[in-house]
Amino acid sequence: MKKLTHILSLLLALFQFTVLGQSSKSPNLSTANLRTEYKTNPIGMGEMQPRLNWELLSNHKDVMQSAYHIRVAASGADLKSGKKLLWDSGKITSDQSNQVVYGGQPLKPRQRCYWQVRVWDNKGNNSGWSELAFWEMGLLLPNEWSATWISPNWEEDSTHSQPSPMLRKSFRLNGEIKSARLYATSHGLYRAEINGKKVGDELFTPGWTSYHKRLQYQTFDVTQFLQNGENAIGVLLGDGWWRGNLGWGGNRNTYGSKLALLMQLEITYKNGKTQRIMTDGSWKAETGPIIESDIYNGEIYNAQFEKPNWTKPSFDDHDWRPVKTASLDKANLVEPIGPPVKKIQEIKPIKIIHTPADETVFDFGQNMVGWVRLKVKGNAGTTIKLQHAEVLDKAGNFYIENMRAALTRLQYTLKGTGEETYEPHFTFMGFRYVKVEGFPGELTLDNLTGIVIHSDLEKSGGFECSNPLVNQLQSNIQWGQKGNFLDVPTDCPQRDERLGWTGDAQAFSRTANFNYDCAAFYTKWLADVALDQGDNGNVPFVVPNCIKPFDPRSKMAGGSTGWADVATILPWNTYLAFGDKRLLERQYESMKAWVAFMEKEAGDDHVWDTGFHFGDWLFYSVNNDNSGVSAITDKYFLTQAFFAHSTDLVRRAAEVLGKKEDLAYYTELLKKVKTAFNHEHVTPSGRLSSSTQTAYVIALQFDLLPENLRQQAANRLVENIRRYDNHITTGFLGTPYINHVLSRFGHPDVAYELLMQESYPSWLYPVKMGATTIWERWDGIKPDSTFEEASMNSFNHYAYGAIGDWLYRTVAGIDIDEQQPGYKHIIIKPQPGGKLTYAKAWHESPCGKIESGWKLDNKLLNVTLTIPANTSATLILPKAKVEGIKELKTGNGIHRFSQKGEDVEIELGSGTYSFQYPMG
Repeated sequence: MKKLTHILSLLLALFQFTVLGQSSKSPNLSTANLRTEYKTNPIGMGEMQPRLNWELLSNHKDVMQSAYHIRVAASGADLKSGKKLLWDSGKITSDQSNQVVYGGQPLKPRQRCYWQVRVWDNKGNNSGWSELAFWEMGLLLPNEWSATWISPNWEEDSTHSQPSPMLRKSFRLNGEIKSARLYATSHGLYRAEINGKKVGDELFTPGWTSYHKRLQYQTFDVTQFLQNGENAIGVLLGDGWWRGNLGWGGNRNTYGSKLALLMQLEITYKNGKTQRIMTDGSWKAETGPIIESDIYNGEIYNAQFEKPNWTKPSFDDHDWRPVKTASLDKANLVEPIGPPVKKIQEIKPIKIIHTPADETVFDFGQNMVGWVRLKVKGNAGTTIKLQHAEVLDKAGNFYIENMRAALTRLQYTLKGTGEETYEPHFTFMGFRYVKVEGFPGELTLDNLTGIVIHSDLEKSGGFECSNPLVNQLQSNIQWGQKGNFLDVPTDCPQRDERLGWTGDAQAFSRTANFNYDCAAFYTKWLADVALDQGDNGNVPFVVPNCIKPFDPRSKMAGGSTGWADVATILPWNTYLAFGDKRLLERQYESMKAWVAFMEKEAGDDHVWDTGFHFGDWLFYSVNNDNSGVSAITDKYFLTQAFFAHSTDLVRRAAEVLGKKEDLAYYTELLKKVKTAFNHEHVTPSGRLSSSTQTAYVIALQFDLLPENLRQQAANRLVENIRRYDNHITTGFLGTPYINHVLSRFGHPDVAYELLMQESYPSWLYPVKMGATTIWERWDGIKPDSTFEEASMNSFNHYAYGAIGDWLYRTVAGIDIDEQQPGYKHIIIKPQPGGKLTYAKAWHESPCGKIESGWKLDNKLLNVTLTIPANTSATLILPKAKVEGIKELKTGNGIHRFSQKGEDVEIELGSGTYSFQYPMG
């Protein structure tokens, strides 16, 4: 009877599949957040085998995907009908919903692909087909470009900023338009308009890459911009990173001294015909209201020189000058990988200050990155000057010395035609305060609005606890990330620097991946890390590398330990957070090359003690340190330690990628490097050659010491912290790991003491001093309200914000299982402490939203968590007894539990849970 029932069930399922096109759809299971290469419905893609991702939603517990079915077609109609498919995966028995590689017909330039997915779960439910998603390919090959590079045809003085060129062309279209795409790039930055409307909402296009090796182009859907009949397109160019000030010492023209444009507009009519409008010798050029434009120095804009309607077809350009064509490279053109820079939010000022120096200053209440929108009414020729600063000095006056050579100013001259609104075009500022000079009439808070810009990253995490100072610290960390993730991960956004410093990027990467979805952002930047790496494996200090001269064979050109290790640390951390094995594959040769560089420098004894190194940058130090208080860590201690760590990461990558010979090689190399480390820097009794917090932290974090010496090393670390009266003394290299090491080796109480410390040096000291972002130095503003050295004193510098990783992973307890990256299996292990009464965090993983929180009330701990569908978790409840946990039993998502020393370990399926017990 059972066999007959089973046969009938199979026949019914077959009937539903063949007649209805799907098995019975369940309201208990659905899919959401379909993405292609980390993006929602992207156009202009260059990945020939894109990866697809989706999330499962279910109102049941313990839900895992048991199978999926993907289909892809060239149109939505074909997809819905199931005909003419580019790919039909069929039903695949798998729980994979992240990084699923397209396996259909070869993709072609400009091709649009629609896709959908349906899934089955472990409870017999079927989601039914998802809503349609799509991606669209870019031009892919250089020969797809018919356009010609063009430049303004006039003489320029390349030693300083020049008026921004305006290039335009009128053209006629004949017929009803079905679709239109604009493909565009430039030497310098560009902004395009069609028929008087700005194309897209992206800023600082084409973005910043290692320009001579990779130059991005953008794809825009401009169907709605065009009309049957007369049309016009206009493009404004700016110096940007191409030829503007970059770095220090008056360095300009890093990539070239001429601006240029390459643009191709492709129109498809409803009758099937096509037409192309391209940059060529028929375009015209002129200058206009932007007199000067520079990222560091801001913009000078004279509205009296505006050319109204210059991007409309009715504009008369008979007196404009011709352009010149140029035979410039197209082979280096690539489709964008990372997210574009956009306007993200607006901030109103909180007050207007009249300083002791009789200056008028707007306070926005938040150190931010972007610019201000000016609203003004006055006479023609009136000039308003705006200058930007992060802080006021001790007396309450406007302070700009820490901007160094960056002028950080905007200058606007009115045209006098009623209320005028102005925003700059090719510059950005890091600021909280804006000084206003020359304003006609009385200023109000409505005259300025702050425009926050950064790479358009999806927020993917948040942390909150019972201590408001720690909550402000978390806010500062996230604001610091937003301000410095502007197409590349910069060190700071305000002074004459704003470069992709590699050390800052690697130190902060795990925190960054919690706060925001950085997968595509890092993928884009890491491609330039590999390209700018020397043939000998040397990695420059900044990427894209713009420090001249750069000779990768020189030890002074790069290769600083903890900085160049970004080549190994960042790919690995990104792989862990997103399960991105393809990124690991693509960066693998770069990872190996960096280790090979160190191996060669070290020689046969595997001791690396050569070259220039920044060391534990900006560690705690005092002037005239006769008592030895400054926490100086030997730089060659650090070189050896990071040599071992990067070797270990390459070893792990080789294991993940199935490279058995490499795995054996790097396993043996790691042993040799560790042996050399212990011989050079560790005494038989376990003391280190540098007796600093950073030295003990790094040795323990990287597992460099023999097992029998590790606990006493951790105890010596605590002794050091006590010697500094429970203060942190680490710099950029030690800070990311110190609290993790303390927690791991049985001293979470000391980690909490460091977190909660409010006097200098500490994380909360800047918070108490009014910081709204992370400072470059522990004491950027000293206790007496004077400043640290102006030449190196940024108030928006995210490296010390790496403590955020510990807040997520240890305080709230959300952690990655390295054996199942991308949060396929989640470790939840909260560690209450620090007199906190509650803490909670959330993180949007590739599989869905994870939540973990706890609340402590008279030693009664309540832990709540949410595990997304298609994942599982191990929950470790601290200082618990199985018998003391209220209503703990297997079933309803709880697979098993056991006592593990002082903790209770529980294996869980997806769902929301709550556990309560008296904490021992």
